[in-house]
Amino acid sequence: MNKIFEKHETLFCILLIVLYVVLNSFCVQNFGYTSCVGFVVNTIFSLFLIAIVLALKGTAYYGLTRVKDAKKYFYFVPLIMIATVNLWNGINIKNTKTEIIFHILTMINIGFIEEIIFRGFLFKMMEKQNVKSAIHVSAITFGIGHIVNLLNGADLLPTLMQICYAIAIGYLFVIVFYKSKSLIPCIITHCVINSLSIFNVNNALSLYVAPVFLTIVPLVYAGYIYKNIKE
Repeated sequence: MNKIFEKHETLFCILLIVLYVVLNSFCVQNFGYTSCVGFVVNTIFSLFLIAIVLALKGTAYYGLTRVKDAKKYFYFVPLIMIATVNLWNGINIKNTKTEIIFHILTMINIGFIEEIIFRGFLFKMMEKQNVKSAIHVSAITFGIGHIVNLLNGADLLPTLMQICYAIAIGYLFVIVFYKSKSLIPCIITHCVINSLSIFNVNNALSLYVAPVFLTIVPLVYAGYIYKNIKE
């Protein structure tokens, strides 16, 4: 399988991204993120990705391993600030307990899937040729991919801001992965951000201040890690 994968690695990454976008767009448009359908579909997709990683014997290669020198990576702490941004303005509970549970479970899967695809397969594929190009492509592709939310009914301005801060967070996550060799901190942070979005209170703080914070801080943070932290 390794030889087949290596020969068609680019095609494989493209197909994974397309399949993921199509499946989730279908789920969102027809069932939303709070239904069991989205949870089941994304769980199956997650298990599919895990099976591929195991078949390729790439658990460590794709970052599904702990950080070896955790004390060195104290800089993971600011990830908490980014992860909890949806709670800064209070908690808005407008869904039933069942909907909240399915939303959280679905978002955990989505966080895992996106990290494996964009920081795992895509970045590791391009890293072989040029690390800097791989970082840029991984981050920008991840961010621009959120434009699909327009097709799912999202408003234009919030979506454009989401694309901006998704690119910034994409840079941070891929550099954390590149430096620490572990994708676990990125997966956890991504899952928390996604899961807590259901409690977000929509006002000026969440619509304008939070996106600016999520754009500037990750970029500065990523630059610091890239320049100052040795692998």
